[in-house]
Amino acid sequence: MEFYGTLGDACWERETLEELFWAGMTGARLNLSHTTLEACAPLLEERFWPAARQAGVEARLIVDLQGPELRVGTLKEPVTMDEGTEVLLGAGGIPVPAAAVAAARAGDEISLDDSALLLTVVERRTDALLCRVERGGLLKSRKSLAILGVQPDTPALTEEDRRNLDWAARCGVTDVLQPFVRGAEDLAVLRGALAERGLEQVRVMAKIENRQGMEKLDEIMDASDVICIARGDLGNSMPLWELPAAQKHIADRCRAAGRSFFVVTQLLWSMERRAVPTRAEVCDIYNAVLDGSDALMLTGETAVGCYPVQAMEYLVKTAGSALRAGSAV
Repeated sequence: MEFYGTLGDACWERETLEELFWAGMTGARLNLSHTTLEACAPLLEERFWPAARQAGVEARLIVDLQGPELRVGTLKEPVTMDEGTEVLLGAGGIPVPAAAVAAARAGDEISLDDSALLLTVVERRTDALLCRVERGGLLKSRKSLAILGVQPDTPALTEEDRRNLDWAARCGVTDVLQPFVRGAEDLAVLRGALAERGLEQVRVMAKIENRQGMEKLDEIMDASDVICIARGDLGNSMPLWELPAAQKHIADRCRAAGRSFFVVTQLLWSMERRAVPTRAEVCDIYNAVLDGSDALMLTGETAVGCYPVQAMEYLVKTAGSALRAGSAV
């Protein structure tokens, strides 16, 4: 199996990266919604690749593009949203993509930061949305934004995505994660951009994270190399109690088609702040492996968590236990 951590402040030190590789990490994800490949190039060259070599790992490097995903812009400081109050998204308020303002209508629900916060659109103005806070909290820069049940008209690749791909070869990128894949056409655009840069050998990973992706799963499987069951935004697109069935459905279809897949989001979420995971989390990992997942990926647990190495150890050891049980059946 492959085991991935997400690169971030909690694990960028050379020593921590080495410990992650020794713990069983086989590669890492770089989330380009929060940085650029150009900015990370020195860290990859001086820390990531040397750490992998020191641990004897032929590591893979996944870049997760911005794609059609919507995010809050950069804030001067985090914004506290209190339940029942009104906030403005767009001009004169919290910066959001123009596509979000254009797509939303009064009555629509807007999820922020993987549903940590929830708003209802009260009024749609020319260049802004007046919203009521239904579920409050602290909003930070660059957090995810989703209009529940609505897919804004956005391009498969942003200009920044294309600039990042210009750096892919020199940074050693082996895989590209395409977010919010809506059909085979999105992946054709990505493969075209890779071919223009002589990167045909790079694996294309398709993130399934909305109902449109699930509806077009067959054509997406045909057009991709690997399927990513991205449970964060996938869970925003449906009631959470329906998410387990959706994950099982995608896994079943991938197995039947012989397509590699992996599972991501909140596998060990509690370990961002705790040294030991919950029983539910290790059971989740175990079941994902038994369902045929070819890889598992940690996100905030390694990027910003307090226990990145311990989280990787639990991930690898739990998966190993499942693999042994599966082979014994």
